[in-house]
Amino acid sequence: MDFSAARRNMVERQVRTNKVTDEAVLEALAQLPRERFVPESLSAVAYIDEDVPLGNGRYLMEPMVFARLVQAAQLQPGDRVLDLGCGCGYSTAILSRLANQVIALESDSGLAQLARERLDELSIGNAAIVEGPLEKGWPEQSPYNAIVLGGAAEVIPDAVMNQLADGGRLVGVENRGGIGRAMLYLCHRGVVSGRPLFDAAIALLPGMALERSFVF
Repeated sequence: MDFSAARRNMVERQVRTNKVTDEAVLEALAQLPRERFVPESLSAVAYIDEDVPLGNGRYLMEPMVFARLVQAAQLQPGDRVLDLGCGCGYSTAILSRLANQVIALESDSGLAQLARERLDELSIGNAAIVEGPLEKGWPEQSPYNAIVLGGAAEVIPDAVMNQLADGGRLVGVENRGGIGRAMLYLCHRGVVSGRPLFDAAIALLPGMALERSFVF
């Protein structure tokens, strides 16, 4: 399969035509071999406009949704970014091309190891994979100029929101009542406010579901 051609088609037909105009984001997507981050048996579908299963209920996010979220984060070259639920490390690799430092948090040890291997193979030196519960974020390196969620959340924990720097941005998909909506949250002087960006349907991240109370 001609992966270079598939990558160009992804950028030109799925991403650029869906309101992604940031040339830095488009260039990162055009350069990174997405097929290296999925199971070998699925490499032929790495560039389809659907989420790609990684196993254990985790997915590599659809290119268009991911690209629009990254564009909304408005990353700057000096930013420190938390990639929350980095999965296979593809998102980390993209973010590493747009920011100064990326802390990639993953709760699945198998995916975390895969992410480390892929980043090492691609000689990406400004990103680190750490392991822990996603709902707690990674306060050791906070505050972050941007936080990017690698899947959906029914609720974004305060512990994560509190790790935003002043002027920081959080982007992700909120799934409430079966409706998924991409959101942008901004932190200004300790106050976080959010606004919807577009509709999106992606799988929930571990630890990001609402607690259900028992009813007799």
